[in-house]
Formats: sequence, C-alpha cells, structure tokens
Amino acid sequence: MMTAETSLTLGTFAFAFLVPLSVAAEETSTTPIIPKELRAAVARVSVSSTSCSVTCGLGYKEEEICQVGTDGQRRHCTKRKVDCLSNWICGMQHFTILVGKPFEFSCLTLKEIGLETQSFSYSWRLARGIITTDDALFAPFKTPTFVVKLPSAEEYDAGTYRCDVQFMRTYKIVKRIYFGLRVIPGNLVNMNFDKSLTVEQKLENEPPQQNTTVAPVQERWWSWRQRAVFVFLIGIGSGVGGGLLLHFLLNCLLKAHGNYQRVEE
Repeated sequence: MMTAETSLTLGTFAFAFLVPLSVAAEETSTTPIIPKELRAAVARVSVSSTSCSVTCGLGYKEEEICQVGTDGQRRHCTKRKVDCLSNWICGMQHFTILVGKPFEFSCLTLKEIGLETQSFSYSWRLARGIITTDDALFAPFKTPTFVVKLPSAEEYDAGTYRCDVQFMRTYKIVKRIYFGLRVIPGNLVNMNFDKSLTVEQKLENEPPQQNTTVAPVQERWWSWRQRAVFVFLIGIGSGVGGGLLLHFLLNCLLKAHGNYQRVEE
C-alpha cells in the first residue's frame, strides 16, 4: 500500500501536467478562425466629406469613397456628390414693390433643383395682408410651379407667402421659406433713392475716377515745378545782375574819389 505522502506527490505531478494541457486546449477552441475568403475581402467606405452647400434646404456635399482592405490601406478613391439637409426652415425674405410693377419670387433655384425637376412637389399658402410666420393664419394658394409671378402687383397681393418643398423620393419636406411682400402706391413715397440725395451725398457716393484725376494731378505737379524753376532762375539772375551793378558803382565811386584827390594836390 502506498503511503499518504506518495499519493500526494503523484497527485501534484498529475495536476501540474494536466493543467497546461487544458489551458492550451481552451485557448485553441476560443481563438477565432478567419476564413481565407474573408481575409481577402475589401469594402468601400466614406473616408471624408465636405460641409453641406447650403445652410437650409436641400443641398449637396462631396464625399470621398475609398476601397479599404483588411490591412487598412486606402485604394481606388473616388469623389461623388450626395444630397444633404442641415435645416429645412429657411426663414423669411422681405420685399417692397410699387403698385403696377411686375414681380416674381421662387422658393427654389435652378441650381438647387438641377435636372431633377420632377423629384420635387411644391405647396404654397398665403396669409393675405399681413407679415407673419403663424401657420394658423395661412390659407392654400394655388400655383402650379415653384415660382409665383405677379404681372402687375396690386395692394391685394400683399401678405406673406409660404412655400413647402417636398422631396418625392422620401416624401419629406426639405425646405420651408416665407416671403413677406409689401405693395405700396407709387404716389405714397418716392422710391428713387438717388433722386433724393443732396449734391454732397451724390459726390460721396460717386466712385473715384482714376483716369480723370491722375492727369490734373500730373499737370499741377509739372506746373508747380516750372514755376519753381522760373523763380529760381529769376532769383539767380537778379542776384548776379545786382552784384555786377554794385561792383560797377563801387568802381565808379573809387575812380571819382581818386580823381578828386589828384585835383586837390
């Protein structure tokens, strides 16, 4: 029979031998095995993007799309334009026109629409005779396009026009804009700003005319130089003439004084 010490020693050796084998087997079973096909897989992802081209309404931004592999390297990069929407409420624009004048305004530009004119639907509403953004005061206003044209504006046309632009692909409103329109009689106020200015204000508003001012400045400069040279020459001539005259007078006086002394002797 084995003693207790011998049994304890054999048990310790068996434990020390079996534990590493069990740990290695567990690590082998938990390590993920990536198939060979997935190791060679690549994906096209967006690696950079610009800000939206507009601050409200539907715009576009440029994205850079690259092919990224398992090594993290970028290959075959391309750029494309995609739609973007940062804010769909675009506030209000104010206009003041005279009675009888033609006027038109649009809730979308051709640059915003591009070639996809059929991708949008437009809904107009009008709060007649008041400038407001309270949606409860608006009534439907029928117009077939995104442009409102007034061939001859009347006071009855004044008010706030609201345009909602809907993107047909997603059926979402991508832009809402208000137009505050005031129509006033022509005899109420003179809209000719330039005509109401004083002479001094007109002179201040006139742009500097370089072609007409350079020549007079140059002429004044040459005229001043000519006068300076002329005065300088006159001064030199006068000084020389005065010196010669003084020298002649002194000689005459000395000769007269010498003759007078000889006569006395």
